[in-house]
Amino acid sequence: MRVPTLLLGAGQAGVIIAKEIGGRPDLAIEPVGFLDDDPAKLGSIVHGVRVLGKTTEIEEITRVTGAQQAIITIANASGADIKNLAHLCEQAGIQVKIIPGIYELLDGKVNLTRIRDVSIEDLLGREAVTLDLELLSTFIKDKRVLITGAGGSIGSELCRQVARFEPARLALVEQTEFNLFTIHQDLLASYRRLDLQPLICDVCDSARLEDIFEVERPQLVFHAAAHKHVPMMEWNPGEALKNNVFGTKKVADAAHRHGAETFVLISTDKAVNPTSIMGATKRAAEMYMQALSQTSRTKFVAVRFGNVLGSTGSVVPIFKAQIAAGGPVTITDPEMKRHFMTIPEASQLVIQAAAIGNNSEIMLLDMGEPVRIADLAEELIRLSGLQPGRDIEIVYTGVRPGEKLLEELSFDVEKMTKTSHHKVFVGNLRPCDLAEVSSKLEVLSAFTNSTSRDEVRKALRELVVEMRESVDERRAVARPARIETPLELENQDLRAAPAE
Repeated sequence: MRVPTLLLGAGQAGVIIAKEIGGRPDLAIEPVGFLDDDPAKLGSIVHGVRVLGKTTEIEEITRVTGAQQAIITIANASGADIKNLAHLCEQAGIQVKIIPGIYELLDGKVNLTRIRDVSIEDLLGREAVTLDLELLSTFIKDKRVLITGAGGSIGSELCRQVARFEPARLALVEQTEFNLFTIHQDLLASYRRLDLQPLICDVCDSARLEDIFEVERPQLVFHAAAHKHVPMMEWNPGEALKNNVFGTKKVADAAHRHGAETFVLISTDKAVNPTSIMGATKRAAEMYMQALSQTSRTKFVAVRFGNVLGSTGSVVPIFKAQIAAGGPVTITDPEMKRHFMTIPEASQLVIQAAAIGNNSEIMLLDMGEPVRIADLAEELIRLSGLQPGRDIEIVYTGVRPGEKLLEELSFDVEKMTKTSHHKVFVGNLRPCDLAEVSSKLEVLSAFTNSTSRDEVRKALRELVVEMRESVDERRAVARPARIETPLELENQDLRAAPAE
C-alpha cells in the first residue's frame, strides 16, 4: 500500500524528487501534494503533483488529503528550516522524513532509497564540509599511515576518511579487541585493495609501541587514543595522566625516533583554560608535543575541536536510551551549553588541518554556535514523537566534577590566525622549552597511580598554569561545608548524561 505523502518544497529539488517518485512504485510513496511558501507556485502542477498551499497550512492540508507523512524536498535546507518543518509536521500529527545528500543532486538524480527520519544532526544544520581534495591526496596517497585509538568514534572515522585517499598501508592501533575487529572488518568490506594491519596495543606499553613503529615505519601518525570523559577522569585521575599525557608522550617519542613525517594529536576545546583533569591532561599533551617539535624533523600538529554528535558515551545516545526507557532525561544544569560537530565533519577537518598545519601549531576547528543541552534534549524527545514535560520528564541533577557550563573554543580572537580553509584556524601559542616540560613531566609521573583527585589536580597545575577551578569546586567553596558520601556522589553523577 502506498503511503499518502506531502512534499515540502516545490523548487528544483522538489521537481526532481517528484519525477523520481513517479518512476519508482517500489518506494510505496503516493504524493498527494506539494507545500511551498512561494505564492507564485500556489496551484501549479509539478510532474502531476499540485502545489496545495504554504507549509504553515500543513495541519489543515493533512486533514483534507489524509497525508500520513511528509518529505522535506528543499535542497540546502538550514537546520532552522528543518526544525521549523519538523515542528509543523509534529503539530499536524504526521511523520517527517528527509533525504541525505539532497543538496548534491548529481546529474539531476537523487537516491530516494536513503529517505530516513529527520535526525538531531539535521536540526543542528551543520553545513557540508568542503575539502581540498588535491592537497589531501598529496598528503596521504601512497603514504604509510598509523592511527591510534582506531576503533573509537573519531579514530574509526579517521580510518575511513584516510582510506579514501589510498594510503600505501594503514596500521590500526587499538587497545580494545572488539573495536579493532569492527573497524578492520568495516574497512576490509569497503576498501578491498587497501593494505591493512590491525594491531592490538595499549599506547602506554613502550615495548609494544617500539615493535610496531619498527615494523610499520609510519610516515603519518594520527593519535586519537585517549580517555575523554570528564567526570570519569575526575574519578580516575591517575589513569588520565597515564593515558592522555604519558601515552601521548610515548607515541610522539616513537614517531620522532622513527622519522615520521607528521604527527597529529587529536585534542579538545577542554584544553583551553582547563577546569577538568581530562582537559588539563590534553593541554599537557599539547605542551609536550610542541616542545618536542622544536628538536625533531617530524612535523607535530594538534587539532582541537568540541563535542562530537553520537560518539560513544556522549549525550545524544544516552538521551535516546533514556527516552526509549520512558524517561526521565537527565541534564546536569539548565544553562549547560556545548559546541557540536558530526563525526564525519570532525574527522574530515582533522585531516584538512593536519595537511595545512605547520610544525608545532595548534589548530582549531570552527564549531559554530553553542547548543543548549536542554534544547537538544527537547528536540530529541520531539523527534521520538513525544512531548517534553508531558510524555518524558526532564530532570536537572547538578554540575558534575570538572565540568564547565560552556566550553571556551580557543584562544583570544587576536591570537588566532586564519588558514586557507575557512573552518580551520591556528592558535599562536608559543612552544615551551623541552627540558622544562620534560622536567615537570618527570615530577608529574609520580602521580600516575594516584587515586586522589585533589593531589593530581595540584600536580597538573604545576605544568598547566592556566588550569582553573571547576564549577563544582567553586560551588563547594560557596555553600556550607558538607561532605557527601561516595554513594550520594555516585547516584548523583551517574544519573546525568555527560555534556562532553
